[in-house]
Amino acid sequence: MISVRRARAADAVAIGAVHVAAWRSAYPGILPDTYLASLSVARYAAYYDAVIRSPTAVFVADATRADAPSGSPRAAERPRVVGFATAARSRSGAEFGHRPGEGEIETLYVLDDWRERGIGRRLMHAAAARLAEAGCRSVFLWVLRDNPSRWFYQHLGGKPLAEATIQFAGRDVMQTAFVWDPIERLLAASPQES
Repeated sequence: MISVRRARAADAVAIGAVHVAAWRSAYPGILPDTYLASLSVARYAAYYDAVIRSPTAVFVADATRADAPSGSPRAAERPRVVGFATAARSRSGAEFGHRPGEGEIETLYVLDDWRERGIGRRLMHAAAARLAEAGCRSVFLWVLRDNPSRWFYQHLGGKPLAEATIQFAGRDVMQTAFVWDPIERLLAASPQES
């Protein structure tokens, strides 16, 4: 059974590996190939180790061999991290003159072989539930405008609020903010179990 739980420091390397794999899969043609090739699991592991120890909520999706998609390499006996999400109070609102939401889902990544199985919805629910517990009445996230998975956020009822330009490896990239206001819209659209 695939489970979603709070991350532990021991998960940092696995989370870093999911981050790198997800970016290399999602962003060819959007971000420079040299930038994607330079992504380092060790650097992201160190980053996520610090995030896990911070007030930011980090959730992971664990899967076992029995959960492995047919045709994929056999999963290890013990659960392995196949996706994760991070969430915290909104970082900034300078782009709009105000914060687009009180809470922010900062990251959501699921390995390709594990997509279309409800893992992303469950991670979104866990993140939104934690933000609601912390008193956030609305939530938003940024997604690269050309990200092929942006439909996922629209399917969950996210409303495009605005766009902004950011820089990656010297390239201007457009991103879109999706908002759920009130946060209950996301909670209702992303069940705990699927």
